[in-house]
Amino acid sequence: MLESFPVTEIVLASNSPRRRQLLALINWNFIVSIADVDESQHENESPANYVLRLAETKARAITAQEHQIILAADTTVVDGRDILGKPKNNADAFAMLARLRGRTHQVYTGIALLRLSDGLLLKDLSVTDVPMRDYTDDEIRDYIATGDPLDKAGAYAIQHAQFHPVDNLSGCRASVMGLSLCHVTRMMRKLNLYPNADVPVKCQTYLEYECPVYGKILSGQM
Repeated sequence: MLESFPVTEIVLASNSPRRRQLLALINWNFIVSIADVDESQHENESPANYVLRLAETKARAITAQEHQIILAADTTVVDGRDILGKPKNNADAFAMLARLRGRTHQVYTGIALLRLSDGLLLKDLSVTDVPMRDYTDDEIRDYIATGDPLDKAGAYAIQHAQFHPVDNLSGCRASVMGLSLCHVTRMMRKLNLYPNADVPVKCQTYLEYECPVYGKILSGQM
């Protein structure tokens, strides 16, 4: 029998509207509590360690009740050895987008689940190759004028319909947006908790994307 979550059992430690929208797809009852943490990268810290550390830090920064489970995530854009965070200004956003165009980079999303009743912490990592299309300088300027890039790692949102920065993605689109629902589902299973929806169907329908990797993620192959 599938277990459903009590109304306040899950606490999403994120202010991201994209994560809220994704989590709401699969009929999990949750509340939002914003985690305010220092997102500075440590010296010589790898992208994987960086996003996993921040996900855990966000989870532990939340004050919640013993019966609740805290879900936190952190997403960053990685080009070569460089982590590209949120741009400081328009010029920084232009430089990031110009750097990424016509090439493939990676998006790392770290996820943490903290069960407060016994302190159990689970962490998982999603890494997705992201091929950017060869957009023009004018397209970059028009996109920056919308204001959308300034609160996005790497200065872009994969789901932005007008700019449409990504071509021929073959990985987890939800993870690039900030939260791989299949990774979260896989982690929840370890706590004997299950969603009240078909996660792959809900996610693919909402994103209008035929995901080629959900089976491998749910089975633990990636």
